[in-house]
Amino acid sequence: MAVKQILATELKHKLQHNDAVFLLDVREPDEFRYAHIDNSVLVPLNQVPQRLAELNVNDEIVVICHHGMRSQQAAQYLVHSGFIDVANLAGGIDAWSCLCDSSVRRY
Repeated sequence: MAVKQILATELKHKLQHNDAVFLLDVREPDEFRYAHIDNSVLVPLNQVPQRLAELNVNDEIVVICHHGMRSQQAAQYLVHSGFIDVANLAGGIDAWSCLCDSSVRRY
């Protein structure tokens, strides 16, 4: 099953309309401290397998990283682990900063 891609502008629309979306950030703690989307939850990529129990298999989950590569890996892992509604943030936090919220620092 292919992982859905969501554009930063689509995610912004969902958040503005208070859609129930779980934002899973799979970057490293120092990256997260530097720049993140409000209300996102940090679970570094290498910890995702051990921390699956912290996630709800029925939630709509959007996975976030810097440019969309690590989040794609994590999203694929979640789908293969039985998660139903998983999307990768295309372009990552960088796209979010450029297209949706310039107060989020780029790096």
